Amino acid sequence: MVDRHGLPLACTVAPANTHDSRLYEPTLEAFEIPEVQVRLRIISADAAYDAREIRQYNRKRGIKSNIPANRRSRKHPKRGRPFWFDSELYKKRSAVERFFSWIEAFKKIVPRYERYEHSFMGLIHLACSVMIARVLG
Repeated sequence: MVDRHGLPLACTVAPANTHDSRLYEPTLEAFEIPEVQVRLRIISADAAYDAREIRQYNRKRGIKSNIPANRRSRKHPKRGRPFWFDSELYKKRSAVERFFSWIEAFKKIVPRYERYEHSFMGLIHLACSVMIARVLG
């Protein structure tokens, strides 16, 4: 999870055979700042996160979902009122792709040589710290 400037906010690690949409809730729950009451208002995600469970999860928490409809995952076209989607706001989602590009620059992270999850998360936290330090100067 990154902010609109591409700075990392939260991260979760799972086996490679787990779909990204299954990590949506754990990643949002990992984003927590105890002293500050930060409430997410809008989340932009790609079409892989177009699931009823994700939209309901966001709606319960007062978060607007800016997720395009994934036509490939439907057997029949969706009926009824279309979901809210702002294409101009979605274009700013390139910050996520920029983050992935930055993280791939750390050669030890991309192929995941570490056997244990906690050591791999430590490397990710270190890489994110370096990226934040570069941006903040």
